[in-house]
Amino acid sequence: MSDGLTWLAEPKSIDWGGYSVVIAQDLAGETLAARVAAGRYGRNKQRPRFLGSLTGGQADDVMSGLFGDTHNAIALRYGEIGEWSYVVQHGFWYGEFGPEPPVSRGGAHIYRLWYEEENGKPVPPFFSYEHDGRTVCGFNLHLDGSWGSGRVDGDADVASALEAELTAAGLPLDDPERRGDDRRAVHRTCLGVIERHFGLTLPRNEILNSPLPTLLMKANVAKCPFCGAQQP
Repeated sequence: MSDGLTWLAEPKSIDWGGYSVVIAQDLAGETLAARVAAGRYGRNKQRPRFLGSLTGGQADDVMSGLFGDTHNAIALRYGEIGEWSYVVQHGFWYGEFGPEPPVSRGGAHIYRLWYEEENGKPVPPFFSYEHDGRTVCGFNLHLDGSWGSGRVDGDADVASALEAELTAAGLPLDDPERRGDDRRAVHRTCLGVIERHFGLTLPRNEILNSPLPTLLMKANVAKCPFCGAQQP
């Protein structure tokens, strides 16, 4: 229960392309995974296939074996830890999921963390907190203003509390030089603030090494993660 979130800032912490994790309070892991899967874009929303319990490596092997490449599919591995549940996305999850139907519907508290680490633009890591169908707050974990405002956006009380904690952690939002010195350190510090503020944690060993229940879906449009060209 003590792994926290800061390990996500390590290079390729979960998958070769970064990480995409959804965490929920008081929702079963199976329910959370089904809600995440239902938000996939595309007209032909095929029912996800349950594959049993797989490690991340096994999920990659299955996606490659069935679809030719991990960029042609998406695997959702899920689990529970205390009152929390989580979903870890593998494969080509980039740009495949939208806000409808809201994962946070019915009063659920949903926390999203994602980082397209191999995106050449580059795209910073992001965090968002959603509740009852709306986004309560969110921000870019590089705090650099390259994507978004560079500040915590959302409800004033929640945003101001997070900004105060980021400042206390040595990350003044109005100092571009300090926040740009070491983006990985900024990323890690932001994750630590989120972890403490919301009481979040992820079981590192289970996610990286243990079999977890897994749903499989075909990606809507497979693209090269480097050049953006569609793959056959």
